[in-house]
Amino acid sequence: MTHQVLDNIVEIADQLRDQAAEAEQLGKLPDETAKKLRAAGPIKLLQPKRYGGFEAHPRDFAETVMKAASLDPATGWVCGIVGVHPWQLAFADPKVQEEVWGADNDTWMASPYAPTGIARPVDGGYVFNGRWQFSSGTDHCDWIFLGAMLGEPDGTVAMPPTMLHMILPRKDYEIVEDSWNVVGLKGTGSKDVVVKDAFVPDYRVMNGDHVIDGTAQREYGVTETLYKMPWSTMFPLGISSAVVGIAEGALAAHLDYQRDRVGAQGTAIKDDPYVLFAIGEAAADINAARQELLTNVDTIWDLVESGREIDFATRAAVRRTQVRAAWRAVRAVDEIFARSGGNALREDKPLQRYWRDAHAGLNHAIHVPSTVYHASALSSLGVEPAANLRSMI
Repeated sequence: MTHQVLDNIVEIADQLRDQAAEAEQLGKLPDETAKKLRAAGPIKLLQPKRYGGFEAHPRDFAETVMKAASLDPATGWVCGIVGVHPWQLAFADPKVQEEVWGADNDTWMASPYAPTGIARPVDGGYVFNGRWQFSSGTDHCDWIFLGAMLGEPDGTVAMPPTMLHMILPRKDYEIVEDSWNVVGLKGTGSKDVVVKDAFVPDYRVMNGDHVIDGTAQREYGVTETLYKMPWSTMFPLGISSAVVGIAEGALAAHLDYQRDRVGAQGTAIKDDPYVLFAIGEAAADINAARQELLTNVDTIWDLVESGREIDFATRAAVRRTQVRAAWRAVRAVDEIFARSGGNALREDKPLQRYWRDAHAGLNHAIHVPSTVYHASALSSLGVEPAANLRSMI
């Protein structure tokens, strides 16, 4: 069935390409695109079988996201971001799982997880306030995960800091229209959301620190390999896969553009050894990024399935590979775009959109290399990284 989902995406390839300009103009995926994606099934790949999902191998999820992103970057991005949320909901309280999926297992969930809200404890739950940026695909979602810091009764941040993941229905948050004015990934509709004095019951709250370190999964008692996978492998996977898929789409658009092109000096591109060298090198680097990402997740899957504990050094190495794959793919896009001539800048040429969208994807916090590389290098030397270097690992 998981391969069928990929086939479903291929079947609607032309529609996804054709709607890309409209999505960019709207600042979100058109309703018809969301409808087609619901029918195709990519958001259900990591969803539990008991709620109509596929419980797919994360490699299948990554390959599906890559394909969608190669056809339309915004579509692939939404598939990668929204598509990973069912993985986490699978080990949330069964009561909230039933609320989200019980009546409609095609329900989508948005995020973000940045802890820019405060959850103040009250009887039976929390009073929640905050504002968040970058809620990708949010117009098509009916529930949301939002990051928060545990608060004191007076609303200040409790010490020591505790991160929470709050789960809210659409009626409890506001989408801020006209808050997604950007140069790349415009079609993702990654708008701001606001929560004002919402009551969130205890069962809709997850300890974010425990989700990241695997405690939440162990406490829930998951038995499936998929839900035992580390957060640091799963959460970034959809985002990095989208970036690699965008790069693959950029390469395809570049080849289509250059096939019959004659350069400014009168040389047909097919006879220009310098451009051909750049194309060959870029193709190799984009493919290497793809293989790195897929091999990475295969390796962790095999370790988890065998019952091995995934230590911090291994998690850090995984994150290093994810980050490097994304950067390698986007740098390859830069090499071919720089050899595409001035006409590639025209808005009726898809290559310029792929170029903009690839760089926008690289700007996601998950792709910041500094602390990830630092932590990974220290771990490989047997040195315990400081707490500030362990973020998102």
